[in-house]
Amino acid sequence: MLKTEKKVEYLELIYDLIFVYIIGRNNSLLHNIENGFVDGRVFLVYILCSLAVIQVWNFSTFYINMYGRNGVRDHVSLFLNMYLLYYIGEGTRLHWESFQNQYHAAWALILINLGAQYAIELRHHRDQPEDARAIRGMMAALFGEAAIVLLAIPVYNRTGIPLAGAAILCGIAATWAFSGRSRSRQVDFTHLTERAMLYVVFTFGEMIIAIASYFEGGLTGSSVYFSGMCFLIAAGLFLCYEVLYDHIVDREMENSGMGYMLIHIFLIFAMNIITASLEFMRNEEVALWPKVLLLTGAFLLYFLCLFALLSYAREEMKRCSRFILRVAVLSAAFAALMVLLRENMRLNILISVLFVFAQFGMLLHFRRQNERRRPVQEERV
Repeated sequence: MLKTEKKVEYLELIYDLIFVYIIGRNNSLLHNIENGFVDGRVFLVYILCSLAVIQVWNFSTFYINMYGRNGVRDHVSLFLNMYLLYYIGEGTRLHWESFQNQYHAAWALILINLGAQYAIELRHHRDQPEDARAIRGMMAALFGEAAIVLLAIPVYNRTGIPLAGAAILCGIAATWAFSGRSRSRQVDFTHLTERAMLYVVFTFGEMIIAIASYFEGGLTGSSVYFSGMCFLIAAGLFLCYEVLYDHIVDREMENSGMGYMLIHIFLIFAMNIITASLEFMRNEEVALWPKVLLLTGAFLLYFLCLFALLSYAREEMKRCSRFILRVAVLSAAFAALMVLLRENMRLNILISVLFVFAQFGMLLHFRRQNERRRPVQEERV
């Protein structure tokens, strides 16, 4: 029996808009520079806030994918979470200690809301043991993480120890453990990949907004050079993802999607770091080492996640050991050049552009090479 194709609903797109606001709030944390460096505690807060919000989106997406009916209950649930996310956004700031109570309370309520939706859904699947088991697993994961998030409030107030990282890790581990193999037939992988793509597009939107500052200063040589290079980086990163999404990933496979979405959590995180790093390039208050290491590390993480998605490639494109070796060599050379030329921002950003488009060229060649091989394989069959 063929699955009915699940389309991305208008409601989902509206819901995603709140995350554009949250991305901007998270990235603003990295603009607090002390003695040329981003404060270590603030950077840790940035990491935890980014992962927490992406995880909330991930949980919401899975629920809609498997059980969303675009009905009244779905609307009420998502709009309630949108409202609560404003409190998370408002609590995302430099002096986060003063806002951690409202941040954790809103975060926990979002998780409880999503867990309640699964609890309501359970009544429709009591005669389907595998589905019911998967639903109970997700309820346990969501309510369990919510309990840790709520516990984080008194623990931090009394000891100063944050539990946000533990909550995120427990949520990931519990979701994976309780998901079960039955999710493969429950999940509409095509819809899931489209939702992940849309989140990536929204994140690229934030990157495009951020690099607008490079166009300030009119038509001076420096302004034109750096604005052009930043624009090329954003375009190149987008093209790499486009080739992989449109031509390489098998979006019709039967898969639980857990690994795919987990990779996207870190892919989107890397994109946010790239956005912040590009803003640092011409900021004289930021020391050279954090500029270079942050940008280099973010690029490497982005492409590591991107090429990890090759595990979801079409069958004829899964032979990629030589391709991965070439990518690894190119990445090592890029990292070495970025460190060696760290004192010259003009060369640094040029190397970044060349690296991004070299990866794009290799990805394009990989796609075309495998597409040419496909007719030959079909003839042999």
